[in-house]
Amino acid sequence: MRKLLLVPALTAAAFATAVTPALSAREITVGDNYFVRPSGVPVVTVSKGTKVKWVWKKRTLHNVKVTKGPVKFGSSPQTGGSYAKKLTRKGRYTIVCTIHGGSDQKMKLYVN
Repeated sequence: MRKLLLVPALTAAAFATAVTPALSAREITVGDNYFVRPSGVPVVTVSKGTKVKWVWKKRTLHNVKVTKGPVKFGSSPQTGGSYAKKLTRKGRYTIVCTIHGGSDQKMKLYVN
C-alpha cells in the first residue's frame, strides 16, 4: 500500500518542479564613484536570463551605461532608487557611470 502512495507523490513533486520557473536576480550596489565595492574594477558573472538590479546606496548623481557589449542599455542619471535589466544576450559588458567616467566608476558584467 505504501508503494502505491509514493508514486503519485513523486509524480506530483516532479510536475511542480517542472512548471515552477527558477527565479534569478542579482543586485549591484551603486555607491559614490563605484559599483559593487569602493576599489578596483569588479567583475560580476550572471547566467543568461538573470535580472540585474543596480541600487543607489548614496545620494550622489550616477547612471549605469553599457559602453561595450552585445547590447547597449542604461539608466538615466539619478540620485536614488534603482534600475533593472533582464539580460537575455550572452557576452561581456563594460558598464560605466558616464557622469564620473570609466576611470572612477566602472565594472565588467559577464553573461554566460
